[in-house]
Amino acid sequence: MGLEDEIKELYPPKRDLFMKEVYLLIGGNIGDRFYFLGEASRLISQKCGPIYRSSAVYETAAWGKEDQPAFLNQVLILHTEMEPAALMAVILEIEQQMGRSRRERNGERNIDIDILYYENVVVELPDLIIPHPRIYMRKFALIPLLELNPSKIDPVHNKSIQELLEACPDSLDVKEFSTDVQNNAR
Repeated sequence: MGLEDEIKELYPPKRDLFMKEVYLLIGGNIGDRFYFLGEASRLISQKCGPIYRSSAVYETAAWGKEDQPAFLNQVLILHTEMEPAALMAVILEIEQQMGRSRRERNGERNIDIDILYYENVVVELPDLIIPHPRIYMRKFALIPLLELNPSKIDPVHNKSIQELLEACPDSLDVKEFSTDVQNNAR
């Protein structure tokens, strides 16, 4: 943890009353993976709102479709005024702007941005489910979440992130890759 992160932890910026706290998972497994995480963070903060905190970057084998390169993943805590559907629309625009193409489910991608949590709200729309419906099955999401907020309660499962991780069926190794992508976007 750098000095800037320590200062943020000791003196967190005040959040506007209209700002919502959102947990995003960003990741990718093709191209310059580290660069794409940094660029996604930059675009998210530019178009959606300030990033309050970010986890370390973790590397894990591909989940769901295993015959592809390993992923880098990171969780961001975003403060935004956007409602869930509008936020998702902007996230999809960012993915498209970064060259994401959706060819197959769980396939290779340079960037993927998922909304894990939006405050403690449960959203069930045809194209958007929050909390992310498979979060409890994925160590690559739970481990960086644990780093940022181990006591956060999942509003669907009514368990903390720590409890979800302890019960997680995922057996893939999740290794810390780096703690700094802040200056990685060009």
